Amino acid sequence: MSEQKNAEGLARLVSIMRRLRDPETGCEWDSVQDFGTIAPYTIEEAYEVADAIARGDMADLAEELGDLQLQVIFHSVMAEEDGAFTLADVFATISDKMERRHPHIFGDADNGGHHLWEEIKAAERKDKAADESALAGVALALPALERAQKLQKRAARTGFDWPDASGARAKIHEELAELDEAEDAAHREEEMGDLLFAVVNLARFLKIDAEEALRKANRKFEQRFRAIEAHPEFEDRDLDGKEALWRAAKDGSL
Repeated sequence: MSEQKNAEGLARLVSIMRRLRDPETGCEWDSVQDFGTIAPYTIEEAYEVADAIARGDMADLAEELGDLQLQVIFHSVMAEEDGAFTLADVFATISDKMERRHPHIFGDADNGGHHLWEEIKAAERKDKAADESALAGVALALPALERAQKLQKRAARTGFDWPDASGARAKIHEELAELDEAEDAAHREEEMGDLLFAVVNLARFLKIDAEEALRKANRKFEQRFRAIEAHPEFEDRDLDGKEALWRAAKDGSL
């Protein structure tokens, strides 16, 4: 019964999108969108899914997953209109990929695991891309911290890496010094980028996901600032007074 309901739900959503995309009777906004204009919404919806998960809000997660599913349907219907591919092609492609990358489950491989997954991915990239670089296929649209991690991991697989975390830590100090010596805005921006890249590298050595670590730091800052902002004396206090409130929020005594 659930399989039938899933199929009916998907068919209903596709039907809705096709109606919205109708150039004559559809929605004046949906009908004129293209891949480029919709892409930012796709990224935004993925982040909202992650946010619902981080907050542990299952009702919101169900809604946000629906919004993300709509993005898949939106792109697929536009592609169908162009004769590029269909939603069925999308499902077939991902199903084939999942079976291909799990040969120990769907094939005759003796062992699996993440290492085998990465080997298969690397072979796929080499087969289909004219760009044979180890860095090929790292999406430009990824968040900068996440993309830095992926670039570093790819480079490390070729042997281009520090032998241990001490090299990555020393690089941070080097980049800090270069930032201090920067003479204009463009140079400071460049050196700040190098510093952030170096910090991500250290996080990688410490087996810390830099994107997730910064996300948690953002959440912690927001919670503490909201707490001190709500204090009745917040606006009247000078910087030292506000810092005292911050310390109180930090140690839980506010």
